[in-house]
Amino acid sequence: MGRKRKASESEAEDAFEKEKENEEYRNKQQQKKKAGEIVPSMIRNKERRSEVHAKLKHQKKVEKRKKIQARDAAEKRALELGEEPQPRSVPRTIENTRELDETVCKPDDEELFAGNDADEFSVVLKREGTPKVLITTARFNSTRGPAFISELLSVIPNAHYYKRGTYDLKKIVEYAKNKDFTSIIVVHTNRREPDALLIMGVPDGPTAHFKLSKLVLRKDIKNHGNPTSHKPELVLTNFTTRLGHRIGRLIQSIFPQDPNFRGRRVVTFHNQRDFIFFRHHRYIFESKESKENNSEGKKAKDAKLAKAPQEKVVARLQECGPRFTLKLISLQHGTFDTKGGEYEWVHKRNASPRVSDTLYAFLPNLYVSRKWTQAEGGFSCNLLWNIALNCLFRGLEAFFGEEGWYLGTRC
Repeated sequence: MGRKRKASESEAEDAFEKEKENEEYRNKQQQKKKAGEIVPSMIRNKERRSEVHAKLKHQKKVEKRKKIQARDAAEKRALELGEEPQPRSVPRTIENTRELDETVCKPDDEELFAGNDADEFSVVLKREGTPKVLITTARFNSTRGPAFISELLSVIPNAHYYKRGTYDLKKIVEYAKNKDFTSIIVVHTNRREPDALLIMGVPDGPTAHFKLSKLVLRKDIKNHGNPTSHKPELVLTNFTTRLGHRIGRLIQSIFPQDPNFRGRRVVTFHNQRDFIFFRHHRYIFESKESKENNSEGKKAKDAKLAKAPQEKVVARLQECGPRFTLKLISLQHGTFDTKGGEYEWVHKRNASPRVSDTLYAFLPNLYVSRKWTQAEGGFSCNLLWNIALNCLFRGLEAFFGEEGWYLGTRC
């Protein structure tokens, strides 16, 4: 009840602030009308309205430039007098207005670093063993899946592709243990498009299930480059929380810890607002000549004093592909297990629950298709059809094995 009250109070405050802003905007418009200023919304002719809008926009830009020049001049004057310049105002953004997370890791957290020495990835990250990755697909593969897998093989060193066939995922895990693989990646496809990744540590886990979206293959990237066989450098950014630290170490265990810097390859996983953006680049350093255009240099023209050009080192990037976005759905202890597995973290939706969602909570391992259950007033024929499908899939699970249906997708 307390959370609902807090939520209702915050909603009321937001509504009050919006009304206040709208009133201020109306008052400003009325003041402009009284002062005789032309407001573009008052003009009915479209061409005339666009001209007035362009003029007002240009005036605002000129005023902003003048403010910046006056601020820079004031800062320069203060520095010349030996005074501290006035601090600049920090813009309000989504990143600096987020609520502070209590699970953010601190650099002096001894418990965290002690746990790193004993976790599942310590053998690979301490360079006591080389990472060896097995890549496979779901049982029902698509046309775009193999192209994505071939590009993953070019990104991840020492990765091997095995055709899935009719094998259960538990049998694949046993095979990977016997062949000394350190990680398993399962690419799931839906409607001829890869839509999920299952990354599993071998032999002790953990298992991370990601939603995959906005996939762009190498051939679709303009002016793309071709990667070499060198071991890439790995860049992980914003994996600062406890969960992010664990996911970062899981991703880190896939790649070797001794990159070849001569290859100039870099693989980036950038975490922002709980989305992980993947990029793959090649880089090169170039030296360019830069001349200083100062007022002193202009005055020195009369004295025929030409300044020598200075060399400036510039880095250029060329994207090699692929490009995609990941979102963590769940993190499970150990290897893949739908029945007896314990989950470290599961993504929860913030939307209000529907009648069908409450029924799904009482039916475990239910194969859910949201497009079939659009009726929200109570029982529907589609929901009863889903219940019948659930019974059918449980029978198939008992017949084929214990793999089951995982989070609405078959792995």
